[in-house]
Amino acid sequence: MLGLIRPDSWNLPLFLHVLGAMALVGGMTAVTVLAWVGARAPQRALLARATLWTTLVVAVPSWIVMRAAAQWIYSREGFDGKNDPNWIGVGFGASDVGLLVLLITACFAFWWSRRGGLGWQGRVVGVLAPLYLVLLAFAWWAMATKPGL
Repeated sequence: MLGLIRPDSWNLPLFLHVLGAMALVGGMTAVTVLAWVGARAPQRALLARATLWTTLVVAVPSWIVMRAAAQWIYSREGFDGKNDPNWIGVGFGASDVGLLVLLITACFAFWWSRRGGLGWQGRVVGVLAPLYLVLLAFAWWAMATKPGL
C-alpha cells in the first residue's frame, strides 16, 4: 500500500538500491559456493581465482550501487538522522559492517588465489561469505517488515 502513495521521484533510487542489494546477495552466494567447492575440488587454483574475481567484479560494485542508492533514497525521503526509524539504522549498520566483512573476504580470497588454491584461506572465505549473507538477510527482514516503524 505504501508503494502506491510513494512519490515517483523515489522510484529510480529505490530500484537501484534493491537491484544492488539483490546483486550483492547473488554475488556473495556465488562466493560462498565457490569457496566451499574450491576447498575440496581438484581445480582449487581455478576456483580460488573465480572466488576472488566474483568478489571484486560482482560483490564490491554491487555494494557500491546498493549503498549509494540507499543514501540517495534516504535523502529523498527527508530523514534527518535524529528520529530515523529503527529499520534504517539496521540497514546502514549492515551496510557499514558488511563493507568491512566484504573487504576482509576479498583479502582472504586474494591470499587464497596467490597460494594456488591451497591453504586455509579458502575456508575463511567459506565462513565469512555466509556470515555476510546472514547479515544481509537480517537487514532484508528489517527493511521489509519495518519493525517498530
